Amino acid sequence: MTPDPSLATSSHPYDSLTPDTILDAMEEAGFAVSGRLFALNSYENRVYQVGLDEGAPVITKFYRPGRWSEAEIREEHEFTLELLQADIPVVAPMQLASGDTLGRHGEFLFAVFPQRGGQAPDTSVTDTLYRLGQWLGQIHNIGARRPFAHRSDMDLLEGIEASNRLLLQGDWIPADLRPAWDSLIPDLRRLCAARVDEAGPVETLRLHGDCHAGNILCRDEQMLFVDLDDCRTGPAIQDMWLLLNGDDVERGAQLGELLEGYEMFRDFNRRERHLIEPLRCYRQIAHCAWLAKRWDDPAFPRFFPWFAQPRFWSDQILSLREQLSALQSPAITVPGQY
Repeated sequence: MTPDPSLATSSHPYDSLTPDTILDAMEEAGFAVSGRLFALNSYENRVYQVGLDEGAPVITKFYRPGRWSEAEIREEHEFTLELLQADIPVVAPMQLASGDTLGRHGEFLFAVFPQRGGQAPDTSVTDTLYRLGQWLGQIHNIGARRPFAHRSDMDLLEGIEASNRLLLQGDWIPADLRPAWDSLIPDLRRLCAARVDEAGPVETLRLHGDCHAGNILCRDEQMLFVDLDDCRTGPAIQDMWLLLNGDDVERGAQLGELLEGYEMFRDFNRRERHLIEPLRCYRQIAHCAWLAKRWDDPAFPRFFPWFAQPRFWSDQILSLREQLSALQSPAITVPGQY
């Protein structure tokens, strides 16, 4: 039976992350806080705007306990600082009073970032895609210099299997919808595997990992990449496909604009386009598993109540059927290049 959100109890580590705890951590880190505190829209971690006695507010992120190890978080910081040192526009963690970028207060690891403003880029504008491609080419040049030692690689097929196992073991899918779900997953995995074979061997490198328009700020013609919390090792196309929208023709044209800018700085294996639909499938099933894994956090039943309702799962099955059709169609092409 699907868990009932009304039965969720408040026993999560974040329950102890009170305003006083946050302000105490910031003061220990060397910030003269004013007491003004504003929670920002974040669920995986807890993120706050913190007012200071002097100057602009700062942003502090308290990492979800148990998600990343300290070594994995440090690799996020090191990669971000490496990009910043190469003059790539990213928001990097600030140095704390300890001289480190990673603080600890009780059971929480946290980081502080300068506040930056802006709007998500309009990816329907070809020049915007071209410039994004230029920056991604430079990011990937840095990412290819050396591998992550602690952060896991993207394993697309195993990721689909692992997410499905978690959902089944937790009885998240309503019993009357299980036959439809169970019939879809093997076909999806088989077609994803076929697409992976079509792509052939591809280079993997350190990536932003979650490079969608919401993680890019534009202001005064400048672009700024934010939130490398999901950085990991994977194929270059992972940092591109989330920027594509519309039908196959539109997405093909958009990919062409990205690559025109990208290939000014770095070669791209164009067979990676075969990975776009498998990556989309992986993300959809992984998102369901993410919500299931986080259901013990009281914020999740409160903000995602539809996750425990049959309608959500019937919609997911319909969407996965559409994804099955997409996997059976040819990979998108770029006009004049493929």
